[in-house]
Amino acid sequence: MLQLGVLRVHRLGFGTMQLTGPGVWGPPRDHDGAVAVLRRAVELGVDLLDTADSYGPFVAEELIREALHPYPEGLKIATKAGFTRSGPDQWEPCGRPEYLREQCEGSLRRLGAERIDLFQLHRVDPKVPADEQYGLCKELRDEGKVAEVGLSEVSVAQVEAAQRIVPVVSVQNQYNVAQRSADDVVDYCAERQIGFIPWFPLGSGKLSRPGGPVDQVAAELGATVSQVCLAWLLRRAPVMVPIPGTSSLEHLEENCAAAGLALTEGQYQLLSDARKPLRRWALGG
Repeated sequence: MLQLGVLRVHRLGFGTMQLTGPGVWGPPRDHDGAVAVLRRAVELGVDLLDTADSYGPFVAEELIREALHPYPEGLKIATKAGFTRSGPDQWEPCGRPEYLREQCEGSLRRLGAERIDLFQLHRVDPKVPADEQYGLCKELRDEGKVAEVGLSEVSVAQVEAAQRIVPVVSVQNQYNVAQRSADDVVDYCAERQIGFIPWFPLGSGKLSRPGGPVDQVAAELGATVSQVCLAWLLRRAPVMVPIPGTSSLEHLEENCAAAGLALTEGQYQLLSDARKPLRRWALGG
């Protein structure tokens, strides 16, 4: 378990981006299947759902409410604000305080919640003074509309700047066994007990090709590549909270089983040392 401010969660959550249509746009191809995946995730012990008003847009939040409201005791919902959407795979940062407030209030309505457990700034909009964006998050927290505040795709300097205005309990950056440009942010968060929520946690690139280090460790453990990727993340830092997403019940159960997978020291070091050139991915994380 990990303490994120007033929130206490298990260290393996569930991300809802893949429950929407192609390009994170529109409804899922299998509506009933998406509802079933959400319900099964909670049955398996997941107590942190990560979503965003931009997933769909609005679709993922609406699915969460349909599947799980009234929410079971202990379930925490994290949502994000700070993007506009004009079509499939189209993402445009927008950090105007009035827009962020509108997004928060919309998320509260769609989720059927009195308070958002974890409200995350999806991106720091470079066109708006950062302090205004952090300040709006503080206002929402002070008003009781959100319990805790998190940031997404930020540097250490940005976390420090935000912390001067509002307590930050989590950071959500792209991070996985193959792409580790956020190593410094992970270490910063670990030193300060700030939760680190890696998006795209199952990425492994060439490391999982036949004979590669991830494939090798998976064979040794009788596990899947995805499980090894998650096990490495969970060991990488005690504040790590992966949120693998899927629209498949089979893959959901496979991912959740990774919480019980233990890497040996040798296996962990093999994966830690097996780096490939880093590259940045698309905005939508």
